[in-house]
Amino acid sequence: KTGSIIHVVIIHFMTFEVNTKGIFSMYVLVVNAGSSSLKYQLFDMETEEVLCKGLCEQIGDKGAARHTRLTDGKVYSDTEPLANHSVATRKMLDMLLSEEYGVIKDVSQLYAVGHRVVNGGKWLTRPVLVNDAVIADLEKCREIAPVHTVPHLMGLRGCIENLPGIPQVLVIDTAFHSTMPAKAYTYPINKAVREKHTIRRYGFHGTSHRYVSAKAAEYLNGAQGRCIVTCHLGNGSSISAVKDGKVIDTSMGFTPLEGVIMGSRCGSVDPAIIPYIMEKENISAQDMGDWMNKQCGFYGMCGESDLRAVAAKIAQGDEEAKLAFDILTYQIQKYIGAYTAAMNGLDAIVFTAGIGENTPALRQAVCDGLGWFGVEVDPEKNANVRSLDVPDISTENSRVRVYVIPTDEELMIARDTKAVVSQSRG
Repeated sequence: KTGSIIHVVIIHFMTFEVNTKGIFSMYVLVVNAGSSSLKYQLFDMETEEVLCKGLCEQIGDKGAARHTRLTDGKVYSDTEPLANHSVATRKMLDMLLSEEYGVIKDVSQLYAVGHRVVNGGKWLTRPVLVNDAVIADLEKCREIAPVHTVPHLMGLRGCIENLPGIPQVLVIDTAFHSTMPAKAYTYPINKAVREKHTIRRYGFHGTSHRYVSAKAAEYLNGAQGRCIVTCHLGNGSSISAVKDGKVIDTSMGFTPLEGVIMGSRCGSVDPAIIPYIMEKENISAQDMGDWMNKQCGFYGMCGESDLRAVAAKIAQGDEEAKLAFDILTYQIQKYIGAYTAAMNGLDAIVFTAGIGENTPALRQAVCDGLGWFGVEVDPEKNANVRSLDVPDISTENSRVRVYVIPTDEELMIARDTKAVVSQSRG
């Protein structure tokens, strides 16, 4: 009897050890697959702490990988060839499992993997657990968003292949914008053509807009009744109108090309310009699309796509660089004004992403032109926002709060992934 009791206790202890590595772990791996890259972060969702982050790049070419363990700063890098996304996924797992700089002992410690998906079309409008039907829906997005969907599928399949049995979740950037009314998302073109090719305003950077608008709502003591304009400004930029916690309009459209001037994208232009240039310059449709996405914007105007380099040119007296800066400022002001009218109110403006978070001069210039709305920015707060407990750079008398909120898309993806998997397990 004594032996039996000891045997039972040992078995129970061993089972508990397995479970703490598996189902009871709250490690969520967030993956963002690009055409030749695979970015990742590992979160401990008990604390929402980032344990490590890394990047596999030049996939299909020479290959390069970097991995940083944030708990102690240990870094790994190499240039081992990465033939495809499956090989890159294997490299990512090798780095996560490394005795020297890794953070887990076994892949069974992963609670789930969350994948960033840029465009889910009309088929994927919420975070969803991956199955065959979901993969089929993602395949449908190839036609409307080939640049992003193809690598998403490669990254997803690489993770499924190398992590059998680990739940995979898709978190969709366009999902947050799915609350837009028809009058905001519908393009006034022939209905039959519009429906045949699923042409509509989808909007992008949704995970970022959702995160920063929710943070702003916290500062405002709740989203209900609040009108917030969120400005995600980076190499790619978009602006959204968020009322009662839901998007009613956004600047990017069927693709991320629409909206304000960007690093190398022209933003919104008269559509007639496109066939005009194609005819005059003898450019194909494919080449025209590439040109508008990669050869315009800041880069097309002054030869620099990074706003820091644009600012340096402005300091040297470059008039075209100054004009590019002024165009961006003016367009942001126009969107804020339009969205204030659309929401019939304005409680807060949020600046986020690389340019929004790190360019006090742009924030000041934008807000200086919004005095009629009661927007007032404190120059000292604006210049030293990182020292503020609450990132509110507006004056006490400002009728509109102005926040500078660092975005955290990866954390939102991790939270959504945890929620979806937890719900599926009851």
